[in-house]
Amino acid sequence: MNGSFFDHSPSRYFTGLLLCTATLGLWTASNASAEDTEDGVAAIELRRLLQPTPGELAQERKGRIYIYDGVRDVDIETAMDSEFDRIEHMMFIRVRKTDGNGEAIRDPNTGKFQVEDDGC
Repeated sequence: MNGSFFDHSPSRYFTGLLLCTATLGLWTASNASAEDTEDGVAAIELRRLLQPTPGELAQERKGRIYIYDGVRDVDIETAMDSEFDRIEHMMFIRVRKTDGNGEAIRDPNTGKFQVEDDGC
C-alpha cells in the first residue's frame, strides 16, 4: 500500500462510496422544506383516518386513541360519514379550515394554514 487515498483497495472504495452517499442524503434532507414534511405527515394521517391498516384497527380495538393534527375539516366530515364506528378512537387538533373547493385556507399575512381554535 503506497498510502494514496486513491489506491484500489475495496474497503477504501466502499468507505468513500458510503461517505458520498451519506453526505448527499444529509444535503437532500436539509433542503427539504417544512411544508414538504408537513404534507407528508398530512398524507399519512389522512390515509390512517380513512383507510386504516388492520394493525391500526387492532390498536383501536384495544383502546388506542389517535390524535390527528392538521387534518382538513372536509376530511373530518368524510370520516364522520364513512368511519363513524371509529370516532371514539379519534381526536382532532388544529383542524385546517377549507374554502368551498375543499382547499386549505392560508392566512394572507403569514402564509400559515388557518385552523379551528377550540380554546384548549
